[in-house]
Amino acid sequence: MLTSTPTTTGGLRGSHEGLARADGSAAPRVTRPDPEVVAIPGRARRRQFTAAYKLRILEEANHTPFGQVGALLRREGLYSSHLVNWQRQRAQGTLAALAPQRRGRPGRSAEARELAQVRAENTRLARKLAAAELVIEVQKKLSALLGLTLPNVPAFPDVEAPDMLLPPPLPPPPPTVARPPRGQRRR
Repeated sequence: MLTSTPTTTGGLRGSHEGLARADGSAAPRVTRPDPEVVAIPGRARRRQFTAAYKLRILEEANHTPFGQVGALLRREGLYSSHLVNWQRQRAQGTLAALAPQRRGRPGRSAEARELAQVRAENTRLARKLAAAELVIEVQKKLSALLGLTLPNVPAFPDVEAPDMLLPPPLPPPPPTVARPPRGQRRR
């Protein structure tokens, strides 16, 4: 920013908008550039070059006289690192390497996506089952405390359950052996 300091002749040094000169005439208006950066509509995107374009530029660079490669790069809006990388890729002999490559981590396969989805669903259903079992346990304890008993009614009275879906009957408990009281032993 320019400062206005008085001179020995009484005028002002520097030029500001709206200030008068020593001779009484108005100072010319100084136009300053607008400091606001205007965004280009749309999102900035990384440039991708086709294999044919890369090969064309490499051929032009090979046939350009010494010292004129910079003009070619400026005209095309490229960097020298582009040429170096493209020449390296061409030397490897892979035209596919000259094609635009997708950046970032490779995507997951369809099997991996499906497996992740099934695992997530399994986890969700396991949580839901645990919550339902907790509710049933609380209901059982509450009915036992209140002395409420429900008759054993099948869930679907019209449908008879096949034997293979029912769990096998429990074996009878083992016979209990009467033991003598603690202080007395058999001899």
